[in-house]
Amino acid sequence: MTKRFFKALMTGAVLSVGVTGGAYAAECIAPANPGGGWDFTCRQIGKIMYDIGAVDQPVQVTNMAGAGGGLAYNHVVAERGSDEDLIVAASTATSTRLAQNAYAGMTADQVRFVGAIGADPGVIVVAADSPYQSLNDLVDAIKADPGSVAFAGGSAVGGFDHIKPLMILQRAGFTDIKKVKYIGVDGGADAITQTVGGFTQAMTGDMSEVVGFLKAGEVRVIAVLTEERIPGFEDIPTAKEQGLDVVAVNWRGLYVPKDISDAKFDEWAGKLQQVADSDEWKEAMVANGLAPFTKVGGDFQSYVDGLVAEINTMSKELGVIQ
Repeated sequence: MTKRFFKALMTGAVLSVGVTGGAYAAECIAPANPGGGWDFTCRQIGKIMYDIGAVDQPVQVTNMAGAGGGLAYNHVVAERGSDEDLIVAASTATSTRLAQNAYAGMTADQVRFVGAIGADPGVIVVAADSPYQSLNDLVDAIKADPGSVAFAGGSAVGGFDHIKPLMILQRAGFTDIKKVKYIGVDGGADAITQTVGGFTQAMTGDMSEVVGFLKAGEVRVIAVLTEERIPGFEDIPTAKEQGLDVVAVNWRGLYVPKDISDAKFDEWAGKLQQVADSDEWKEAMVANGLAPFTKVGGDFQSYVDGLVAEINTMSKELGVIQ
């Protein structure tokens, strides 16, 4: 996909504004149609920023769907590179696509990632009757015989669900990642069905996809890929606790244009921290199945830089990209 194609898309893009009339403190671009995760990020964070007084005017929300977020990304880089009143919704999908060169040659260093304040935690899941009692049991089995374990996930080969167990295995010293069996199916529910049915030995996905199956006693979560245990699921250990330092979540956050001032970048980071600390955001996380995941400013930028580099390297090793 070329930059010319992106501009053609841009010409015909449908923009949906979330608030009308009056002045605005800022604009938040949701790189998708209304109703999805990026739209939720813009509308919920923008609303709370206004409600708690982090901004003194409502935040305008603009929907700019196209190319899996690439249309909005190109627009920001090409047209809005120094706009200090612009924020853009992003998630792990954004960093994965940038790592895999899915945005027509655009790179992650063409914007600044300002923060994430919630996430759908990554998980590794086995059937309730699985012989694997811990993450290390599973890892040891793969190291002994890579063909003995197959993972099911809701993303395609090379997608983030595929990348999660590979990150774990690399931390454990297993580097021949092409030998790891992975079956990409149509969503997390299908991946769990594969595992419960014994067609695969493990499932890799997000916490929100497995809660129902977990409560029904059909599966066990042997690791959650967060910094700390998840509230409400305190009996599930993290990968870090089990000696495998992997944090892999579907984070919900924002990026800003690259050429804004450091002072403005820090200001946006501060506003996002205010939202993260608010009761309103805590209620929104509970209502939408998100877990706490707060990284803002330089801390978040460093996290994204590392994530992009790791996914890029693994994608090359898998043959997903050249």
